[in-house]
Amino acid sequence: MYEVDARGLSCPEPVMLTAAALKKHKGESVKVLVSEPHTRMNVEKYAKSQGNTVTVIEKGSEFEIVIE
Repeated sequence: MYEVDARGLSCPEPVMLTAAALKKHKGESVKVLVSEPHTRMNVEKYAKSQGNTVTVIEKGSEFEIVIE
């Protein structure tokens, strides 16, 4: 599983990093780490718009988004 650490970054950067990871690692699960609720929603919305399944795990004040 490829991991993108986008904690502390502001939009649209986490979405852009997610898009690049999904393109480069086609067919592989991608885990995106974010620290803001609005960033989580934006990454999740983008991933779903690309036809992916998304699972979100809240870990304290951060989020782990697994895209398959």
